[in-house]
Amino acid sequence: MIQTPYYLIDKSKLLRNMQVMDRLREGSGAKTLLALKCFATWSVFDLMREHMDGTTSSSLFELRLGREKFGGETHAYSVAWADHEIDEAVSYADKIIFNSIGQLTRFEAASAGIQRGLRLNPRFSTSGFDLADPARPFSRLGEWDVGKIETVMDRITGFMIHYNCENRDFGLFDEQLGRIEREFGRLLERVQWVSLGGGIHFTGEGYPVDDLAARLKAFAEKFGVQVYLEPGEAAITNTTTLEVTVLDLLNNGKDLAIVDSSIEAHMLDLLIYREQAKLPRTGDHEYQICGKSCLAGDVFGDARFERPLQVGDRISIQDAAGYTMVKKNWFNGVKMPAIAIRELDGSIRLVRDFGYEDYASSLS
Repeated sequence: MIQTPYYLIDKSKLLRNMQVMDRLREGSGAKTLLALKCFATWSVFDLMREHMDGTTSSSLFELRLGREKFGGETHAYSVAWADHEIDEAVSYADKIIFNSIGQLTRFEAASAGIQRGLRLNPRFSTSGFDLADPARPFSRLGEWDVGKIETVMDRITGFMIHYNCENRDFGLFDEQLGRIEREFGRLLERVQWVSLGGGIHFTGEGYPVDDLAARLKAFAEKFGVQVYLEPGEAAITNTTTLEVTVLDLLNNGKDLAIVDSSIEAHMLDLLIYREQAKLPRTGDHEYQICGKSCLAGDVFGDARFERPLQVGDRISIQDAAGYTMVKKNWFNGVKMPAIAIRELDGSIRLVRDFGYEDYASSLS
């Protein structure tokens, strides 16, 4: 038995998402690129690359990882490239997307050998969090002035437009894409490709995948472009658990269970967005599941169980892949979760463990 804590990726669940991915690609003609900012655990890229067209990045290191570990099309994006990064970035990329006209101009000569794109900000989004809203007031993410963009159209072949965030509403997607068509159509008809970014929850239960495919196909035909999507969560949602063990039980007005993990170290988005982990919810025995770090608010959330918990019991925390494994850290020196994979035949394989040397070497 693998020592907790560890992330457990279930390939059969990942394959289910990939089959939906295939359905969307075949019905729409769109290409899909894994957003490494969300998920970059390359030990399962062998399965994913059979169903996706490549990767998209947010930094030089992600870009290199995508080229070396995934292959396929490799799109390079960064909010700002540094002078010392640009040549290496271009060497890995098939397409490089600049965040601003200033960056495009600065690195025009350095990027002349590959296709270039520009990030377009439509000034609206589906994000419910100001922290994650790319269209927030004074956003630094992309250009929106059509007149200014027209002056550099001869330097680019495409646009990246990222404005969805966990969008489960196809009607809203359709409406907002129509607004993009109306407001930026004269730019879109002059390029070869358009990436509509990520944040479309098309692998979610009940999502009208065929309607999305038809809408994307119509968009591509209207403007004569190759459409790209950049799924992150959609690729890996509901595929991974964080396996933890109960270390202590106490009652300070309510029953608490302390486990051998930490939200600040191992599920940071729960802390950032003040959300609760997906914990067991059936049974008469309620506990608040707490992390072992010294942060007072290190709490996974409330759970219910069929029987009282005991020290040594294991708990599976669901949906622990997206924006989780990529953010894990060494806060408090808490042992970083190992990484394990449940193969398609049901066997479980430990692919990476972390120890003291990893902790020490990350600091000096």
